[in-house]
Amino acid sequence: MDGAPLTHARAWVHDAIALLEQEATRSADTHLLRLDFPGFPGIPFYLKDEASHPTGSLKHRLARSLFLYALCNGRLGRGQTVVDASSGSTAISEAWFARLLGLPFIAVMPACTAPQKIAAVQALGGVCDLVEDPLAVHARAAEHAANGACHLDQFGLAERATDWRGNNNIAESILGQLRREPQPVPAWIVCGVGTGGTSATIGRYLRYRRLETRLCVAEPAGSAYVHGWRTRNRDAVASQPTLIEGIGRPRVEPGVLFEVVDAVIDVEDAASIAAALLLEDLLGARYGGSSGTHFVACLQLAVAMRERGETGSIVMLLCDRGSRYQQTLFDPGWRAAHGIDAAPWQQALGATLAAGRLTPPHASA
Repeated sequence: MDGAPLTHARAWVHDAIALLEQEATRSADTHLLRLDFPGFPGIPFYLKDEASHPTGSLKHRLARSLFLYALCNGRLGRGQTVVDASSGSTAISEAWFARLLGLPFIAVMPACTAPQKIAAVQALGGVCDLVEDPLAVHARAAEHAANGACHLDQFGLAERATDWRGNNNIAESILGQLRREPQPVPAWIVCGVGTGGTSATIGRYLRYRRLETRLCVAEPAGSAYVHGWRTRNRDAVASQPTLIEGIGRPRVEPGVLFEVVDAVIDVEDAASIAAALLLEDLLGARYGGSSGTHFVACLQLAVAMRERGETGSIVMLLCDRGSRYQQTLFDPGWRAAHGIDAAPWQQALGATLAAGRLTPPHASA
C-alpha cells in the first residue's frame, strides 16, 4: 500500500545502516608515514598505517563494507547471528561491528591462530569456533549459515562489497594523502592477498583514475597466489605452509583478481619476520608479519628502481598491530621452536637501507 509504514524489520535495517554511517563519520583516516633511506635517494617510502583503525587493522574497512553489503542485500536482520571464516584480524573487526549492531557473532578460525587474536574476538563478545584444518574453515562457516546465520563471506564477497570507485576506499585515501607530496603519483603500491579485496580495490582504482602507478602483491613463498598468478591457474594450491597470518592462503580465493596485479614478489618467512622487527626499530611500534612481507617487497622494488636510475615513491600497507603477535613472531622462543633465525635477514635488510643493494643471507653464505 502506498504510504504504508515500514515494517519493524526494514526499520531495523535502516537504523543499522545509520549506525555504520555514524561510525564511519567518527573515524578519522589512517596515517600515511614517510621514511627516507640513504641507500635510496629520490625513492621515498610511504607506509599506510591501517593498524590505527579502532579495531587495529586494515580489515576494519572490509568489515564495515561486508555488514553494509549484507544489510543492503536483505541478508541480515535484527537479532540474526553473524558468522565468517577468518584467521583473526577480519574476525576482530567483524566482532566489533556485530557488537555495535547488537548481533551475536561466530568466528570460524584455524586453531593455530595467534592467541591474542582469539582473545580479542572473545573480548568483543564473539564466539571462536576453532578448526584444526585451515582449509575446513569455509565449510564450517557454511554449516553455521545453513542453520540460519548470516555468512558475511569475506573470501567470496570482499572484492564486490567494497566500492572501488571511491567512497574513501584505501586507494582513494592513499592518493589523497599524497597529493601535496613531491611525487604525488607513486611508482608502486604494495599489498598482500588474503581475501583478494584490497588488491582488487587498489588495482581497479588505479585503472579507473588512469594512473601509471603499478600494483605489486607481496606474498609468502609458496603461497597459492604466487603459483596461481604466475601460471594464471585459479586452481593452484600452496606448495608450503607459512607462519605469516592473514596472507599466504592455501588456495586462490574466489575474490582474487589476477589481471589487476602488475608484479608478485614472494618472501621467505624469516625475511618477513626480520622486516617486522626492523620496522619496530624504524617506527617505534610493532606491526604484524604481513607488514614485514610488504617491506621486503618494497626494498626489492627500490633496489631495482635504483639500478635502473629511476626515482619515485613506493607505498606499502601496515596491516595490523604487532601486539597480536607477542606470543608468536615477536617471541624469540617461538621463533626458535619454528626454526626461524631472523638475525641474518635483519643484518641484510639493515645493510640494504644504507647501501641500496640487497644480498640475501643464503646468497652471501
